[in-house]
Amino acid sequence: MVLLAVFIGLVFAYGLVSRRLERTILTGPMTFTVAGICAGILAPGALTASMNPHFLLYLAEVGLVLLLFTDAARTNLSLLWNIRELPARLLGIGLPLTILLGAVAAHLVFPALGLWEVAVLAAILAPTDAGLGQVVVASPRAPLRIREALTVEAGLNDGLSVPFLLFFMALAAAAAEGARASFAQFVVEQLGYGVAVGVGVGLVGGWLLDRAARRDWISDAFRQSGVVALPLLCMLISDAISASMFIAAFVAGLAVQKGFPAARRHSLEFGEIWGQIINLSVFFLFGMVVAYSWHAIDLRIVLYAVLSLTVVRMIPVALSLIGTGLDRSTVLFMGWFGPRGLASIVLGLVYLEREIRLPGESIIRLSTIVTVLLSIFVHGLSAQPGITLYARRVAGLATDAPERRAAD
Repeated sequence: MVLLAVFIGLVFAYGLVSRRLERTILTGPMTFTVAGICAGILAPGALTASMNPHFLLYLAEVGLVLLLFTDAARTNLSLLWNIRELPARLLGIGLPLTILLGAVAAHLVFPALGLWEVAVLAAILAPTDAGLGQVVVASPRAPLRIREALTVEAGLNDGLSVPFLLFFMALAAAAAEGARASFAQFVVEQLGYGVAVGVGVGLVGGWLLDRAARRDWISDAFRQSGVVALPLLCMLISDAISASMFIAAFVAGLAVQKGFPAARRHSLEFGEIWGQIINLSVFFLFGMVVAYSWHAIDLRIVLYAVLSLTVVRMIPVALSLIGTGLDRSTVLFMGWFGPRGLASIVLGLVYLEREIRLPGESIIRLSTIVTVLLSIFVHGLSAQPGITLYARRVAGLATDAPERRAAD
């Protein structure tokens, strides 16, 4: 109860100055992570005494599902169609290369890890975080098509990383048990079923909400509740049929707009309040985990975290964007602003919950913690200065530059 009271008090205090903080380099994840670290130091037994790992995973999944749905619901569908080449390159080329390069870097830094252990670590840290990137993707100073491409990438790459993670985990377990795993099965179940769930829930739910609104059957208060119920329904259905709840939630956010355009406004209203509180609670608890694990972190862990946030992310992005005609500053901007946060926390918890007990489990856990921790601060602190510098560069580009080509 004391821990809950501290968190609620912090939310209240943060809300009092939230408008002022928006104009600074301080972000919500940074603030609540630091608060969690302080709470973990002052009450070292509070996390282990009161926190169930399964509850933390569920809370993080709910937060990510709501965030993905909200991001998708506010995405302009016609704009998305016109810029489809950029997110397709980032996801189809950049993501697999990120996992491959992440595994290679892990093998070099941690030679004691096995093949599937380095692959598991790379898959956990491959997806970018839509929440930590909000400052960037919401800034009107950056070109719209670039911001939307980063939004779509962050919305889908966590779901796309899940089949890789589960496949690598299955291979790691099979190495000891002599079983076999099929990547095609993971792809069909996670991606195929996930898309089907998202399309079905989004289209049917949007149609029903629109019909109810047109006939004045639904009150204003329950319009928001009805929209918010859709990603949670995706989550429950996906869990029952072994589909990717993250892919389902993002696709549902896109699909619901076809039948119920007002979903964008209602999802944003909820996301800005309750969705943000859920996400901040995850970062608060993450900060406590950092305090609990700090003594075991060594220089190799920090080195891999730095590599993961730089070369492991930026080289694949640069390779995937070859031939697009984008300016080097844009390639650098898109490569740098690929923060690791909520998605990696969720995937790390998924791995720990399966209890495979790989020999390198502590390295995987600590590397995930340090990478996310560094990302919260380096991407948070560099967001506003980075946007300012990039906006100046874009302002000097030719009028027919790809960055200036708004999707109409």
